[in-house]
Amino acid sequence: MERRIVHLFDAREVEQVRAFLAGFDLTFDGDVDYTVSFWDNDRMVATGSFKGKVIRNVAVDNTLQGEGLMAAVATELMEEQGRRGIFHRLLFTRPEKAFLFAALGFTELARFEPHAALLEQGLGGFDHFCRTIQKQAESLPAGRRAALVMNCNPFTLGHQAIIARAAAENDAVIIFAVQEDRSLFPFAVRLELIKQGTAQFKNVLVVSGGDYIISAATFPAYFTREENLVAAQTRLDATLFAAKIAPALGITRRYVGEEPYCPVTRSYNAALADILPRYGVELVVMPRVAEGDAAISASTVREALRRDDWATVRRLVPATTLAYLESAAAEPVLRRIKETQSRH
Repeated sequence: MERRIVHLFDAREVEQVRAFLAGFDLTFDGDVDYTVSFWDNDRMVATGSFKGKVIRNVAVDNTLQGEGLMAAVATELMEEQGRRGIFHRLLFTRPEKAFLFAALGFTELARFEPHAALLEQGLGGFDHFCRTIQKQAESLPAGRRAALVMNCNPFTLGHQAIIARAAAENDAVIIFAVQEDRSLFPFAVRLELIKQGTAQFKNVLVVSGGDYIISAATFPAYFTREENLVAAQTRLDATLFAAKIAPALGITRRYVGEEPYCPVTRSYNAALADILPRYGVELVVMPRVAEGDAAISASTVREALRRDDWATVRRLVPATTLAYLESAAAEPVLRRIKETQSRH
């Protein structure tokens, strides 16, 4: 058996991986940091990749199952991650394959049958994530605790309105900012704009969603448009929140905005409506705040920025967001917005 590192700039080698994965109903977009393959003479029999801490696209020829190839692929990927200083790993796989990774120290976090399971291994991890937020939340008032998950790309008056309602209807609110840095506004900027835009609400805590809420591990389709995977991944993300995160942090209610534009977000809201009540978490769907005849959305703000339509921007964002957009610090972000048509 020969091990080969795949040269991701070589179209022929990438196509070989793509063709092999297609036999397992897996896609390969090449957006990875490292890929390894195993060969039996001139036949590929196994492969796997990682992007940052997320291991994915692991597959082994069905005729060679049980011969240790799955462990060999995973071990190779983990060792290379270690050489790159990555010691906490997440793995998105099918539920029937999850047991194969237990011997390598992976722990299952959540699954949604029959489509998806999320596992992790290494330093830090889910328990550390929950303990960190529990410590931060000690300053919040006691009583009913609600949650919101927001990307805020950028923070708008619509975001502020739904937070205001949650703050008024609950004793305490935790806002999870999507940490995945694939939006036009960097995570550090989005997090700060949310904090500034909610400073008037004394019962609101803003934290990072980390690796466990709408991340490249729990919900890659949110960022990749692989809409055939959306149903599975939305439900995996919703299950992890409802079964593990909500009880760990005392959350009994979650707020979302009604979604008139994005089909992926609509599917996510549907998954939350289906799964959260099973775990005793109430879902509150708030109609989008409108400006004129149109709902306020971050995408509308970004489009106005592309057109230098500052009159529209000023109507849709709070003063804190506007102050950032008009500052020199925003110039690189504004350039990116004008150079791309990204939906995020």
